[in-house]
Amino acid sequence: GSFLIVGAVQVYNQSRQAYVINDAIARVQETAQFAMDTIEADLRMASNYGLNSRTDTIVGRATGGVDNPLSLSVPTNQVCGADWALALERPIEGNNNTYGLACGAQNTAQANSDTLTVRRATVAPVAFDASRIQIQTTRLEGVLIDDGAMPTGYNPVDSQTHNLLVNTYYVDQNSVLIPGVPTLRRKTLGVSGGNPAVNDVEVAPGVENLQVQFGVDMDRNDTVDRYVNPGNAIITPGSGGFVPNARIITARVWIVVRSISPELGIVDTNSYAPGDVNLGDPADEFRRLQVSKTILLRNTRT
Repeated sequence: GSFLIVGAVQVYNQSRQAYVINDAIARVQETAQFAMDTIEADLRMASNYGLNSRTDTIVGRATGGVDNPLSLSVPTNQVCGADWALALERPIEGNNNTYGLACGAQNTAQANSDTLTVRRATVAPVAFDASRIQIQTTRLEGVLIDDGAMPTGYNPVDSQTHNLLVNTYYVDQNSVLIPGVPTLRRKTLGVSGGNPAVNDVEVAPGVENLQVQFGVDMDRNDTVDRYVNPGNAIITPGSGGFVPNARIITARVWIVVRSISPELGIVDTNSYAPGDVNLGDPADEFRRLQVSKTILLRNTRT
């Protein structure tokens, strides 16, 4: 009888250990998929402003060195950059291996991790709202508004109202939801106290590093000619190497996800090199997963 009991205990322990391992793997995979799906959904809609995706037709955008031509109510609770909310001519941009925003991270930004900023409008039309920055568009033109009223020259028959969305994704060293764990967060253009505001939202605890590269069409033939890091001269207005005709039509995204808790009995000796950064060998007891995806930015082609 005692042998049967010992055998049953061993089977139970082995089954429990297998469950713990499989559960840890599943959690890391789920976090990676959720984080990538969230970023992908945003990227695919970059430069979509309702009925119009041509940023050069949007009145009120930051342009020609003027950050706020219509003197719109922009966020003051966090100032992430003079033209962060209105730089529609840059529907996608980022910082390479650094945080880079003028507004601080929630806690401490992760070293050697990129930021990714996406500008677009809500998918569905919305009602006028004087507490938000909105965009009124026809199929030929558009204008930014902040007064909750139909702009002059537009009508509800051939134009639509959408909320302007700006999201900057970054990795913070310390999650608010699960302290001690790195996390993917985003600065998002929203509302606070009845006024436009920058809100900092936690997206996916466990994300340890974010890397992006942009696929650039140099000659407007809808084909990627080269991939560059965020901030590369050819896509940065004002830089010596800026190419006016260059446009970003795809984005490569890498995410490294770490388990929430250390696992007894494992040592992560893998070397991680997402994008252009080499994170080396962590040599700790956390389980990790690196995933990547190339995403088509369908609205930037038009």
